[in-house]
Amino acid sequence: MFFIEDILPLLRLDRLGSNSTLFRVSFLQTITDSMSNTSCQSSELENCRDEPAALQLKVIAIASILLAGVVGVAIPLIGKHRKFLRTDGSLFVAAKAFAAGVILATGFVHMLAGGTEALTDPCLPKFPWSKFPFPGFFAMIASLVTLLVDFVGTQYYERKQGIAKASTGEQARVGSLDPDSDTGIVLVVDNKDGTTGKVFGEEEGGGMHIVGMHAHAAHHRHSHAHGQDGCDGLLKTRPHDHDDENAHSDGHGHGHGHGDDDSSVRHVVVSQILELGIVSHSVIIGLSLGVSQSPCTIRPLIAALSFHQFFEGFALGGCISQAQFKTLSATIMACFFAMTTPAGIGIGIGAASFYNPYSPAALVTEGILDSLSAGILVYMALVDLIAADFLSKRMSCNFRLQVVSYFMLFLGAGLMASLAIWA
Repeated sequence: MFFIEDILPLLRLDRLGSNSTLFRVSFLQTITDSMSNTSCQSSELENCRDEPAALQLKVIAIASILLAGVVGVAIPLIGKHRKFLRTDGSLFVAAKAFAAGVILATGFVHMLAGGTEALTDPCLPKFPWSKFPFPGFFAMIASLVTLLVDFVGTQYYERKQGIAKASTGEQARVGSLDPDSDTGIVLVVDNKDGTTGKVFGEEEGGGMHIVGMHAHAAHHRHSHAHGQDGCDGLLKTRPHDHDDENAHSDGHGHGHGHGDDDSSVRHVVVSQILELGIVSHSVIIGLSLGVSQSPCTIRPLIAALSFHQFFEGFALGGCISQAQFKTLSATIMACFFAMTTPAGIGIGIGAASFYNPYSPAALVTEGILDSLSAGILVYMALVDLIAADFLSKRMSCNFRLQVVSYFMLFLGAGLMASLAIWA
């Protein structure tokens, strides 16, 4: 009797532990089932379902998008050796403004809207996805992280470039480091012609450059020109852009060499971050198209994504060209960009039989990646593409270029935004 009384509490504890274990297993199973729920489908897409026709359209989409991406990214890389397509020409600046508008609209209208739609889908549980604006939050985080990476990357390449100059004696010509200072800032020195040098990264008027806003301004700045005189000096020195030997033998101290180095550093960072932002959403776009079995959905996407891929490739190719990468590195970056969306479509075709794009897990993944891509693309478009060109001295000194560039910017953004009607 005493033995039974002693053992009963143990039996109750054992049953309590068993119930606790069963509860934990049941809870985890519920979460797993909700994240792999296959009951969420689109009745609209089911009405237009045609797998053979969808497969044919997917093959056409792969060829079309691949061709558009290759042509778009190749034009700036090949055209930099042609006079009318040089990266410092007005035609390229106007075309780049159009491409920047396309990327800006992609971030705001397509990626952010797509992330919002995915993260507010009825198939997702209301908590926590309906209790907090996650799409805007993820986009904000992505923009801030991109700013940090942009800043750190620029500092790293500038330091690396400074060390290389010091090892070849270049730093002795530009300035010297203050041995008593731990800031690593180059001291101001006087040039032989009486003009005053600047601290590395200093803009006209004495202000330090903002990360991402000085690429073209640094490329065209002159250490002795201000205001309208600066515009006059810019116009007078334009012929020297085609004859580097004359430009550096005149003795005017324009500082083109330093501007070219500074601009190249910026474009190295910009091209890598821009490719990261483009690739991250290209995978999702390709996967979404690949798993679709609806010709009604795929058909408008072919034209829209080809247009989108061409001008994103043009903007990326321009940044790669201006960064002055080696031929092999530039080719690898260009091919990686061009292959991403077609590869995503191919993966989607292979996974179409078991992948449900309307399951909660797929919706959460798509929504987060789309929102992150939106933040990256919006930052890159506004700061490193639009501001870098539109706040440059070259733009402010050329009224015709201003009008054409703003028109192309709004045209690119408007056309890309209007594609949201179909895709």
